Amino acid sequence: MATKRASFRGAITALVTPMRGGAVDYAALTRLVEEQIAAGIDGLVAVGTTGESATLTVAEHIAVIKHVVDVAARRVPVIAGAGGNATAEAIELSQASEEAGADALLHVTPYYNKPSQEGLYRHYAAIARETKLPILLYNVPGRTSCDLLPETVARLAEIEQVAAIKEASDVKRASELIHRVGDRIDVLSGDDVSTLAIMALGGRGVISVASNVLPRQVVELCQACASGDLARARAIHFDLLPLFGLLFAEPSPGPVKAALELRGMMDGELRLPMCAITPGLRAKIAEYLKAKGLA
Repeated sequence: MATKRASFRGAITALVTPMRGGAVDYAALTRLVEEQIAAGIDGLVAVGTTGESATLTVAEHIAVIKHVVDVAARRVPVIAGAGGNATAEAIELSQASEEAGADALLHVTPYYNKPSQEGLYRHYAAIARETKLPILLYNVPGRTSCDLLPETVARLAEIEQVAAIKEASDVKRASELIHRVGDRIDVLSGDDVSTLAIMALGGRGVISVASNVLPRQVVELCQACASGDLARARAIHFDLLPLFGLLFAEPSPGPVKAALELRGMMDGELRLPMCAITPGLRAKIAEYLKAKGLA
């Protein structure tokens, strides 16, 4: 067990996994990580949902985590996506991520098999017994068809390794969590558009998709929220609001990869069953980036 509960705050990027010719593009991944760190990002998630964890092989999954760890070189914490719908698989990924040098683990709720709340508690408790790393819970019922309820989060918050929760359902649920467990674990927004509201309620930051594209602006949004400068935070929020909508107008990470391609950072290649966004959405993203002087 960890001797001190870790803390995760500010703007944390859920990195995309660049691809070229069907393989991971490690050169593009290096460029992305370096840009994130130069922009002042507070942490990086390697191979989360945005990193196409569902379509990477296990070998690719661990290789990407190790690459991000190596490039980051302890300048910022690297949180490894290690979730699975089988507890044994999640434990194996956790241990491999720990060996790869990750600083913490992001564990999405098991998907598809719809465990009970007791099953969820036992799942996370079993993972905590098998790794020394801090654990960030991840609740995104819209993707997983599995909802980690506040009472279960409260039980899990008694486990010292459970350091935070990425809540991606709605602001009401996040506010319930902040009220109930916010004094014990960090509550992070899992949805860019909710960052301002959740941080105003006492949340600690965001695990962001938009920061792949505009990292400095998302950092500034979180800094303004944390310092209580809500006027500044609102101004940044409304400036980013069109991007938040565009990045989820079609299944993610298609739009964010298209934005990064338009910025010249990488190819927009995805792995099936994910596919390229529609020309209409691509044109809207290009228009937004052009207005920002980025495309």
